[in-house]
Amino acid sequence: MLSDIERKVLCVIGNYSAGRRRTPTVDELCVKTGRSRGGIMTVLDVLAREKYIEWQRTEPDKIEVLEAWERKGIR
Repeated sequence: MLSDIERKVLCVIGNYSAGRRRTPTVDELCVKTGRSRGGIMTVLDVLAREKYIEWQRTEPDKIEVLEAWERKGIR
């Protein structure tokens, strides 16, 4: 289960890429979420680890969306 900020960043990335045909840069995510660059990098680490996106710190502005929305939990 994603935290609120993780869900928000994933939603911003999904909506941004659907509307603009590219993913946002880290700086654009900072502006859209009001978070610091370090905070966004941490969120992107989590999203990559959970396989929502493909992303590496060595190329911070290269984000590939694997799943644009949070997975539903099994009850």
